[in-house]
Amino acid sequence: MHSSGLMMNRPLLISGLVQHADENHGDSEIVSRLPNGSTHRYTYHEAHHRSRQLARALLALGANGDDRIGTLAWNTHRHFEIYYAVSGMGAICHTINPRLFPEQITYIANHADDRFVFFDLTFAKLVEALIPACPGVKGWIVLCNRDEMPDSATPNLYCYEELIAAQSADYKWPEFDENTASSLCYTSGTTGNPKGVLYSHRSTLLHALAACLPDSLNVSACDCILPVVPMFHANAWALPYISALTGAKLVLPGPYLDGASLYTLIEEESVTFAAGVPTIWLSLLQHLQAEKLRLSTLQRLMVGGAAAPLSMMQTFDSYGVALIHAWGMTEMSPLGTINAKKRKHLTLTDDEKNHLRIKQGRTPYGVQMKIVDANGQELPHDGKVFGDLLVRGPWIVSHYFRSENVSPLIDGWFPTGDVATIDADGYMQITDRSKDVIKSGGEWISSIDLENIAVAHPAVAEAAVIGAPHPKWDERPLLVVVRKPGQKVSRDELIAFYLGKVAKWWIPDDVVFVDELPHTATGKLSKLTLRQRLREYRFPDVSGNLI
Repeated sequence: MHSSGLMMNRPLLISGLVQHADENHGDSEIVSRLPNGSTHRYTYHEAHHRSRQLARALLALGANGDDRIGTLAWNTHRHFEIYYAVSGMGAICHTINPRLFPEQITYIANHADDRFVFFDLTFAKLVEALIPACPGVKGWIVLCNRDEMPDSATPNLYCYEELIAAQSADYKWPEFDENTASSLCYTSGTTGNPKGVLYSHRSTLLHALAACLPDSLNVSACDCILPVVPMFHANAWALPYISALTGAKLVLPGPYLDGASLYTLIEEESVTFAAGVPTIWLSLLQHLQAEKLRLSTLQRLMVGGAAAPLSMMQTFDSYGVALIHAWGMTEMSPLGTINAKKRKHLTLTDDEKNHLRIKQGRTPYGVQMKIVDANGQELPHDGKVFGDLLVRGPWIVSHYFRSENVSPLIDGWFPTGDVATIDADGYMQITDRSKDVIKSGGEWISSIDLENIAVAHPAVAEAAVIGAPHPKWDERPLLVVVRKPGQKVSRDELIAFYLGKVAKWWIPDDVVFVDELPHTATGKLSKLTLRQRLREYRFPDVSGNLI
């Protein structure tokens, strides 16, 4: 029998984050670009005040502790208030990705049994179609002022600002078990229906604490954070929580995610740290290069959702900005790894540093990972052998929402669906999704390695590699390329570009040029769509005939 420690047992609750920000960083700013084009400014003190008013407003509408409350919203101060009001009162904040197909959104809202849904005016037409398909929703709340309300005969349509104005901020956040559910995100559902990941207050707080450590996102009260990653995508990688935890200035871009808009916001608000998917940073780079601009305050960019090519990292180096790989999943809250150097890496050569920085990185305390073969046997961490990646930890899913009788875990580990290597220092590198891995003659080929080489070519804007059927080798790599505007490059030039960089049998057998590559609703390259588009493709043989 072990003795209990004699320490206070205070619950880890999300409301404690915004309360802490108010008490210790009350005058730090939150700046938002709203869908109507205006800029909104206020402080953590005011955000906390309005979050409590919103909690009262939801209670007045009849919301209660176990309700799921949905959002279809951009990154703005109002969405930030919803994050804290809904979870803080004990209900569940359910962020819905508005970029999904309407049928998927309907499925998600009904599967979650959402009671109320907040939405930005941008999505008014979408909501009109959702209302008859989601009879369980008692009220639809428009994130706007009274004079911006849409003309609608919908009886259960409410104005956000009107609801808040009618309530006092004299509300005390309730205390409850830290294992209580706090928020709900659905996976993007590239195959089958989307699946719900139900986070707890405890998991969210532990994740936020680990995520802002120096070897993680390295965020402090001196920073100005720009989450370009949407608040409807895996909790915006915890940045709305991390900003309150640290007291960092928070800049929310609304729907304006193009390179020019982001550059203006970064410069006007003195942003030091930003996070988003590679396509976002490609857009910013193109704007910087086209307009011959510099970056005066930006220090670090975190990139996730897909691997960033070394060429992009090196280009940002020339602007004095570090582009840092991170990796995770909705099922992981989402942080799994981040590419932070160790002391022994400080003296590496440039080539050695580049070899390290293209990896997805190492785990913070709280996440464990391993790779296994097809029989579930653990593989060595030698940086060469790759296998299926499994993870476990206190902010990693154990069951999907409303599928509690079927666990996705394998002996207590969550199978990520990624194929990866792990080196002796714990640095993990994704080589493929398990469903995207190319199996040629019984051997695996990493499509991500081949893509990174292709985008290093000066004429290539974007590249994807998929496995195409081959009568002898089962599959062979097919390179699909988007050329940079005004640039020319041939099939033979690109294939020759691989010589000496990978084993000869890895080199793609052919190149297809396209105007654009398909992406998912979360900004990731959709290889599923690409394979469907090229399903009739056949490799030419040496004489040019199809095989």
